[in-house]
Amino acid sequence: RMAAAPPSYCFVAFPPCSKDGLVVFGKNSARPRDEVQEVVYFAAAAHDPGSKVECTYIEIEQVPKTHAVVLSRPSWLWGAEMGANEHGVCVANEAIVTREPASESEALLGMDLVRLGLERGATAKEALDVIVALLEEHGQGGNYYEDGSSCHTFQSAFLIVDRNEAWILETSGKYWAAEKITEGVKCICNQLSLTTKIDAEHPELRNYVRSQGWWNGDSDFNFSEVFSLADDHLACSSGRESLEKQGGDVSAQAMIDVLRDKDSGVCVDSESFLTTASIVSVLPQDPSFPCVHYFTGTPDPSRSIFKPFIFVDDVKLVPKVQSPSFGNDDPAKKIPRFQEKPDRRHELYKAHEWARSLLENDQDKGQKLMRIMLDLEKQGLEAMEDILTRTEILDPAEVVDLFYDCVDTELKFFK
Repeated sequence: RMAAAPPSYCFVAFPPCSKDGLVVFGKNSARPRDEVQEVVYFAAAAHDPGSKVECTYIEIEQVPKTHAVVLSRPSWLWGAEMGANEHGVCVANEAIVTREPASESEALLGMDLVRLGLERGATAKEALDVIVALLEEHGQGGNYYEDGSSCHTFQSAFLIVDRNEAWILETSGKYWAAEKITEGVKCICNQLSLTTKIDAEHPELRNYVRSQGWWNGDSDFNFSEVFSLADDHLACSSGRESLEKQGGDVSAQAMIDVLRDKDSGVCVDSESFLTTASIVSVLPQDPSFPCVHYFTGTPDPSRSIFKPFIFVDDVKLVPKVQSPSFGNDDPAKKIPRFQEKPDRRHELYKAHEWARSLLENDQDKGQKLMRIMLDLEKQGLEAMEDILTRTEILDPAEVVDLFYDCVDTELKFFK
């Protein structure tokens, strides 16, 4: 039996289920407990013809222009667990297990495809097209974890969202199917969820599954039934229910509350896995308003602060949420890989470790600290709500160091 995929949860809510004409996106990234995630920004860039880009394991052709992106990523790899670009596209991935074993050969990781979709797609549909074209060309495969003793491989699912629509993309090898969503709430987790409503698919998908004897061509084509192992395709009901409880009022705060919920299983804290980072994004359907992306940059959202980021030119970089770089000496880049594990903790992660131990070991001080942290977060949420309800256009100078200042203030509290 293949190893269980880490139980991450991704969500999207559309009006009228969400507040004020906003599309709300969220993800909890469940990963090995000790893995560090960093939050990194890459400016838009032009690239010379014929140039290459070095992904986690393989090098591929670069495109002439890449969009600005902000990413939350395990700091040993090139791609991302989740992130957004300057055009209001958000992408998150899920590791999934299908009846086809995932390839151990080094190719593109699901996380690389998240970043490539964001760098190259100005809409959700464009990002989807980028991801499936790259899958066709390069395939997916390679170790999902920084582990020299064993290769952990998975297939990939993606939630791809913009101001107008979302796509759920599920893959097995280079084969894929996708469903378009423009209303209601949707949750995807580490299991297949697409059934018979398929709005786009690999041109050879049905011929392939027929040739494998997985579908006879007579019954309705149900993607999950065809590709799941036995009875694995249960919808992520606990996640969706906790979001639906919010009624027609899914806001950034409501999404944060859902991501913090340990009882529902959405906030993972188990022997093997921890929610190592989280994101919530608010995408106004009116393009004259900016999108706001909240990142924790630290593990366990129930003990972390969601800090806002808005794309503007010359946005201030935040080294305190970036892990140290080991360049070509990085054990993730040397073959054989992962022979040792360097200390990848960034400054915020280290300070937050202290806070987590205080919360666990000293109830009075811990509760006091948590109140201060939540108060700080609330100020950020209220300031963003003000920006999203104003009539005048946002002055970029007002938010150029927004994320930087929030991280700085959080660090001061921990010190």
